[in-house]
Amino acid sequence: MPKNVPLYLRKAENASEVLAQVRHLIEAGGLPADGKLPTERDLSVQLNVGRRGLRRALDALEAEGLIWRRQGKGTFIGQPPDPTGKLAASISAEVDPLSVMEARLCIEPELAALCALRAKSEDVARLRVLVERIDQTSDAESAELWDGSLHRLIARIAGNPILLTAFSLLDEVRSSQNWQDERDRARSPAQRQLYTRQHQSIVTAIADQDADAARAHMRDHLSHLSRSLQVLREKDAS
Repeated sequence: MPKNVPLYLRKAENASEVLAQVRHLIEAGGLPADGKLPTERDLSVQLNVGRRGLRRALDALEAEGLIWRRQGKGTFIGQPPDPTGKLAASISAEVDPLSVMEARLCIEPELAALCALRAKSEDVARLRVLVERIDQTSDAESAELWDGSLHRLIARIAGNPILLTAFSLLDEVRSSQNWQDERDRARSPAQRQLYTRQHQSIVTAIADQDADAARAHMRDHLSHLSRSLQVLREKDAS
């Protein structure tokens, strides 16, 4: 399939891409009035993905609050889907990860600040669960999956539809294999410990309703990641 085909039309190759597939399925509509998703078996066939990757994607969506499960009843959409994802997917295939980091530094610190002003106690609890999931996971692919969930939840809690549209474009690139490969190289054990501390600082500022601190901690976190990716690029070029 050509490289510029949007992610939601490609066969998923990693856990984040499976997550993108499920997200786009929800956004496309066509689900029953009660918002019930197909069974895991039917979803895996429909999306042509493995059951293990699908289950991890559903776990991430549940942690974000986008779906909920009822024992013996099934899985249901928990919140209205973001309608901008398809547009984002259609124009993001050729975007370079470092360009994405430049844009993230312009947008996500402000989303964190707005999140600090608008987050409820249940939002903070969900953010803390995601930070724990990132820290506790044993493989890079899962860590990126949960990391993406944390940043998406912050963007949604911020509650600004224009900024959320811009974020959706950036978030689409996180599902690409190119991003996964570069991000994995920048995630050493020492770096992972640092990222955990940075995530904790961001969420603490949000819990304290300190918009300035949330903005500053998010900027510090993204600046560090951007520098790490740049160093890797320079090593590759030398």
